[in-house]
Amino acid sequence: MARRLISSGSKFELEMGYSRAVVDGDWVFVSGTTGFDYRTMTIAEGLAEQAEQCLQNIGAALAEAGSSFRDVVRVTYVLPDGAQFPECWPVLKKYFGEVRPAAMMIVAGLSDPRMKIEIEVTARIGSGGPAAG
Repeated sequence: MARRLISSGSKFELEMGYSRAVVDGDWVFVSGTTGFDYRTMTIAEGLAEQAEQCLQNIGAALAEAGSSFRDVVRVTYVLPDGAQFPECWPVLKKYFGEVRPAAMMIVAGLSDPRMKIEIEVTARIGSGGPAAG
């Protein structure tokens, strides 16, 4: 299978020169994804709402790649304020509770002060893990 690039249409991808996701063989690598609604280029104020939008954005990229949340094997969360992380756990559990991918949370600054979370995932195409999301 050839390498394939997936775009969400986000202006960030064009401005910075990256893809929302890259499919390489049976693997799908989804870039760090924030809580922006790429159709309107707006972002919610709350962390849980941003996490939900991140995962909706990721879900769209996974679907275009022929994958889904049940195929995710690794997830990385980046938050500017690690003390807020528990606020988004119910959202994360909704998508990953049955899948239970390997996970890591990093505290680091993000490129826009409105951003409260960024999420990246690695998935396989059609791995057949438990359903989620």
